[in-house]
Amino acid sequence: MEVAKHFMNDSVEFYKWSLTVSDKRVEKWPMMSSPFPTLAISCLYLLFMWAGPRYMQDRQPFTLRKTLIVYNFGMVVLNLYIAKELLIATRAAGYSYLCQPVNYSDDVNEVRIASALWWYYSSKGVEFLDTVFFILRKKFNQVSFLHVYHHCTMFILWWIGVKWVPGGQSFFGAHINSFVHVLMYGYYGLAALGPQIQKYLWWKKYLTIIQLIQFHMTLGHAGYSLYMSCPFPRWIHWTLIGYTVSFIILFANFYYHAYRRKPAGARKPVSLEANGVSMATNGHSKAEEEPQDNGKKSRKGRPKKE
Repeated sequence: MEVAKHFMNDSVEFYKWSLTVSDKRVEKWPMMSSPFPTLAISCLYLLFMWAGPRYMQDRQPFTLRKTLIVYNFGMVVLNLYIAKELLIATRAAGYSYLCQPVNYSDDVNEVRIASALWWYYSSKGVEFLDTVFFILRKKFNQVSFLHVYHHCTMFILWWIGVKWVPGGQSFFGAHINSFVHVLMYGYYGLAALGPQIQKYLWWKKYLTIIQLIQFHMTLGHAGYSLYMSCPFPRWIHWTLIGYTVSFIILFANFYYHAYRRKPAGARKPVSLEANGVSMATNGHSKAEEEPQDNGKKSRKGRPKKE
């Protein structure tokens, strides 16, 4: 008991000290004065994951078609805005793509970069709706380990990033990922429009390849920064490397099972139980994208409408 008490006291003291070296520009921004709102939202997300399937168990699934269209294209706009802001502001500030320390000044471009990263952090909270839509549509098997791991950790880790390093090397991963999310949510927005559009969406496989390329670029960027002793917090680089490696392993495992393990003629849709990964990240599964053979749906178990 005494050991636990000392550990708690040391943790509190460490947190108080860490606040003295955090970025003062962001401390009054929404959600940034304390980690508790971010942690509370993450806990509510996990609670919904437990309670949601139980609530929906004896109820008909919702279709949410219009909601998904608005949500997906809304996320396209948000991520496009983040990508645009980071591109314009970093170029105006003369950022280097190889080594860029954080500039904590009130320079207009630096504040603009910090603001774009705050929006990026906020978008990770909005993405919790991906899971909400899965559960309301009774796509419980789509709520995989990677799905939950990605959503919870990204929201929390980016709170840390914006709190202490909202600029410098932090822009690189957010810039690439926001662009990838434009493509990803654009794909799912088009898929939500219906079978007349879905038949043209042949490029889902390449989203996985693009994501893997993104992870390798992020890994190389962080590794090179460490190698050249870039004046950016080393603990963030090491954390990013470990985090990125975990995604490379999980996404590579998905890609292998989905596209490489079986011959094309014998391949079947990959279940999440087999590999723990879903490319249907926000309420769409591959099976839903295939047109019905006769254009009819069974009346049994008909989904609820919005």
